[in-house]
Amino acid sequence: MKKRELLLGILGLMVIWQVAAWLVNNSILPGPIEVAAVFFAEVKLGLALHFVASMSRVLLSVALAIVIAAPLGLLLGQSERLNRIISPMIYVLYPIPKIVFLPIILLLLGVGDIPKVFIIFLILFFQILVLVRDSALNIEPKLLLSVRSLGAGRRALYRYVYLPSSLPAILTALRQSVGTAVAVLYIAELFATQRGLGYYIYLNGNTLFNYPAMYAGIVAMSLLGLGMYFTVDWLEKRVCPWRYLS
Repeated sequence: MKKRELLLGILGLMVIWQVAAWLVNNSILPGPIEVAAVFFAEVKLGLALHFVASMSRVLLSVALAIVIAAPLGLLLGQSERLNRIISPMIYVLYPIPKIVFLPIILLLLGVGDIPKVFIIFLILFFQILVLVRDSALNIEPKLLLSVRSLGAGRRALYRYVYLPSSLPAILTALRQSVGTAVAVLYIAELFATQRGLGYYIYLNGNTLFNYPAMYAGIVAMSLLGLGMYFTVDWLEKRVCPWRYLS
């Protein structure tokens, strides 16, 4: 997406937001200018700390999901026997909304950052696992035979065939999971924490009734999601340049 198109999209949303604020004419929906002023004021008063707490949880979840799910997906993609054993379990677990496991995870892992990181990790894990496995399964047999004919062993196949072919799948999984991960982060941060954007939004909206600050938190969480999404786009252009060749 071009910068001009992105800016026009943001401007259009701001106009719709402002018109809605005028029509509603209630403190529950302040306009974007008022929220922007509060946003910059709140950044100095603690919003930045909540943003960093949420971002660290998401980044740790992403790193764990890639490190664990990507190799497992590659293994399933090149081992028909192992894939036959594990795929039925993936088939059962994959469609289940992972947020339903949050009460169980809280009971088992207690309070703190661990259960919050783990629930986001679960979402990303299955997305990456399935897409990487399918990507490895769909590699052309002729390509594998040609690489083997050059004397490549199992390690070389992973490095020069399976891994490059799985990178777009990993990035696609991350892109698809960003919105869900941030939504789950909001719910996870409602429990047993005093740090994070989810806590900040709930505190200001449902306890303090400070609606401009609540919307400032929503904007911050939106920026977190957008930042992750555009970071994935940037990474894809760097590590998968062949996808952009015309």
